[in-house]
Amino acid sequence: MKYVNIGQVTHNLDNKRIPLNASERARRSKAKLYPYIGANNVLDYIDDYIFDGKILCIAEDGGNWGKNEVCANIYNEKCWVNNHAHVLTAKHQVVLEYLASYLNYANLNPHITGTTRGKLTRKKLDSIEIPLPPLDDQKRIAHLLGKVEGLIARRKAHLQHLDDLLKSVFLEMFGDPVRNEKGWETASLKTLTRKIGSGATPSGGNESYKTEGISLIRSMNVHDAEFLYKDLAYIDETQAQKLKNVVVEENDVLLNITGASVCRCAIVPSDVLPARVNQHVAIIRTKKEFLNPQYLAALLIAPSYKQQLLKLAGKNGATREALTKGQLEHLVIPFPSISLQNQFAAIVEKVEGIKFRYQQSLAALETLYGALSQKAFKGELDLSRVPLIAEETERPETVA
Repeated sequence: MKYVNIGQVTHNLDNKRIPLNASERARRSKAKLYPYIGANNVLDYIDDYIFDGKILCIAEDGGNWGKNEVCANIYNEKCWVNNHAHVLTAKHQVVLEYLASYLNYANLNPHITGTTRGKLTRKKLDSIEIPLPPLDDQKRIAHLLGKVEGLIARRKAHLQHLDDLLKSVFLEMFGDPVRNEKGWETASLKTLTRKIGSGATPSGGNESYKTEGISLIRSMNVHDAEFLYKDLAYIDETQAQKLKNVVVEENDVLLNITGASVCRCAIVPSDVLPARVNQHVAIIRTKKEFLNPQYLAALLIAPSYKQQLLKLAGKNGATREALTKGQLEHLVIPFPSISLQNQFAAIVEKVEGIKFRYQQSLAALETLYGALSQKAFKGELDLSRVPLIAEETERPETVA
């Protein structure tokens, strides 16, 4: 396999980029005609363009450059790019789609500079070494990986549609929880729950965690309407005993109460039990005769209510956003009849069943994509049965 530096096979058009300040962007976005592109994709649409043709944009700062993280995107339309994304076009030796796939597959973190905000400088970008198979093989690899990428994108879209469906069902059944236009009875969260509490980090921090044992749920695991198993920590019985006041039970609502992820909320999945939470996550255990956990979780992430929570979290005078136990206890919660809440929970259960199947399919596709990428970029993939797709004749990239 031949290896070259990116600078050898691409043209860099960074000098053509034009950043817009907030007021300029607001003025120009009144006519939303062309994509305005930043580090991580399209930020807005504005009234003019700089580039007209196929370009590869790579995050310069504020991006995600780890293995299998998306930092590179191709655009083949009139667009405007700010100074947070590098702009490349291909010389005749490389296929842009192949290059984009490699950059999104590889771990580029060794090339990143800066401590508070990572940056991929032009010099570092140009020096990145890439495998360069023959041009036809690049096209085959790009075609094959593109097919799987398309399937992954569709699965993610299906999951997003299901999440949007549940939000719509919630609003249809209960209305806006802040305006409470349906006039539901209200009460403080304290009166509707049996427990509100958070835990602590065991002595020794990350180094004290075990490879198995009792789950320790942290804020990174709790996302809106989703529990992420990645980086789930474990503690032993002795450590868990010190957190006996925050034993997590089935159907507990988990709410992040500090930091950048404050106000993210999900129901604990039963397969992580037994479990405890650290000091960044609150357990909310409802009185089931008044408040269905699924209803409460949906209410807390409803856009208007979440906005209210975020404002509350920013009022504590600290540099870091946080919700206190007292603030949680005094939250005003509209609570319809429990039978109506239970009807909603039944719908959630059905939709979650469909989501689970899609998530399994997505995980399998991502595993397949990782395996194919690894073999492709090591030159170990049999490409003999991958069709060579004829490309349309493309006009060269131009600058407005």
